[in-house]
Amino acid sequence: MALINVAAREIHCKIVYYGPGMCGKTTNLQYIHSQVPKEVKGDLLSIATETERTLFFDFLPLDLGKVRGFQTRFHLYTVPGQVLYERTRVAVLNGADGVVFVADSHKAKMQENINSLRELAQNITRQNKRFADFPVVLQYNKRDLPPDVLAPVEMMDHFLGVKKMNWPRIEAIATKGVGVFETLRAISRVVISKL
Repeated sequence: MALINVAAREIHCKIVYYGPGMCGKTTNLQYIHSQVPKEVKGDLLSIATETERTLFFDFLPLDLGKVRGFQTRFHLYTVPGQVLYERTRVAVLNGADGVVFVADSHKAKMQENINSLRELAQNITRQNKRFADFPVVLQYNKRDLPPDVLAPVEMMDHFLGVKKMNWPRIEAIATKGVGVFETLRAISRVVISKL
């Protein structure tokens, strides 16, 4: 749930990058952090244990304007994608205003994408939120994979329920910054519209 700082005239929104292991969540945040001007962003922090890490930083968007006279400040988080870190994902997801679901475009990763999306739905529902109404943007990452292993967009749409859920989706190559800010703008707009 967005936090409102009346004294600073800011609305703080939490966006979580969610998805299976090695899909590009961290790459997205690192790219965004590297491109946002220093004066409008916080430090890129890593909450790490011996076996997992969560990245976090906050920033003031440059082009989204104000909401009823309040500046919006976005706090971006990633979650560890590996299956055994579900508890950490639940904790990081708590209080989120929106999610970027990063899907791996490798055909062999489709089941992992599906499992991770199902888990996301369960975790949102456990927080007494209706998943069908929750702000989600899909990012189909790694669109530069060789054609023989690249899942067609139509296949990903089908298995990830884009038409049924009416989610925006963006194709991306996070390592090159392609689609990264488009994804961030899309989730920011959806979150702000829910405010």
